[in-house]
Amino acid sequence: MRLIIGMSGASGVIYGIRLLEVLSRVEQVETHLVLSDSAKLNIAIETDRSAKEVQALADEVYSNKDIAARLASGSFKTDGMIVAPCAVKTLSAIANSYADSLLVRAADVVLKERRRLVLVPRETPLHTGHCELLLKASQMGAILAPPMPAHYINPMTVDELVDHHVGRILDLFDLDPGLVQRWQGPVSRQS
Repeated sequence: MRLIIGMSGASGVIYGIRLLEVLSRVEQVETHLVLSDSAKLNIAIETDRSAKEVQALADEVYSNKDIAARLASGSFKTDGMIVAPCAVKTLSAIANSYADSLLVRAADVVLKERRRLVLVPRETPLHTGHCELLLKASQMGAILAPPMPAHYINPMTVDELVDHHVGRILDLFDLDPGLVQRWQGPVSRQS
């Protein structure tokens, strides 16, 4: 399986980083990474890692400015793309087919080739313009997977919440690295 991972400038770069960490341990998955400049900045702000350390987790890394990279062509076969996090600016570019960067062009190619595009939008609260962009992206075929916490797993740490959501994203590609606590129905509690 060949997956493109895009990371744009929203808060929440941990989702993209954790995806890369998990996928680097899955033998049958080849990852192709595109980072926006803002994502690189947020990596430095939100984590103790450098952009180079994050890039080292991927099998292939591309400059976001390299619009001629193989990810920009539908003839380069992939199984899909995950944009985590997905800034509203990136969402807007994808929804409006404004492919002025490799990250957006790769997403556009995934949509036009009818491959799976999963967006992990990071913004709250949302105004009507944001909601219209989300609707438009969904109507074009994107799957919207905002990082909503699954409280039924009774998380003790933020890492547990991140892992669960990363697992749910990977479920969309039929990959199960064992991160998801599957719902088993309500647990009866003795009082």
